[in-house]
Amino acid sequence: MADDNNSGFEQRLQVIEDKLAIYELIASHPPSADTGLAEYTACVYMEDGVFDRGAGLDGAKGVDEIAAFILRPAHEEAIKSGLAHFAGLPLIDLRGDKAVVTSYLQLLQLDKQGEPREMANHGFSSGYRIHRVVVNRWELERHQGKWKIRSRTLLPVDGTEAPRQLLTRGLSDVLHGSN
Repeated sequence: MADDNNSGFEQRLQVIEDKLAIYELIASHPPSADTGLAEYTACVYMEDGVFDRGAGLDGAKGVDEIAAFILRPAHEEAIKSGLAHFAGLPLIDLRGDKAVVTSYLQLLQLDKQGEPREMANHGFSSGYRIHRVVVNRWELERHQGKWKIRSRTLLPVDGTEAPRQLLTRGLSDVLHGSN
């Protein structure tokens, strides 16, 4: 009986450790994108990873191409203009050595045209504006003991059915999955 209890405890502990590692992986995206740290991006994607930004925006395949995304001059220009990625808490569906994560991401930009306003104890600011809100589907795999991104699909929340379906799929995965 003690072995069964230890086995159950070890399984529950593994789920906690996996979810914590996945939370940290997803939470690392905004700082890595907002600093242009391609080296970090390269270490969190699988060698043959996929970055799909949906219709209308280009994507990338392969870790080198994905890492090069944040080295583009246009991305550096966005960083210098006050780009800030702001992530929502991810919904995680663990599947052994694979996981599917569904999350929101806001792209914020310094509003240089905004009217400067003062906030007590925080100085003046023209504020930020939300440039875009997207939903993400991250497909992850454990590789040599570390969680890595196999693919990431992001779709703008634009009133179309596709982002809603991506969110519904994430909820369905958790509802009927192994969580």
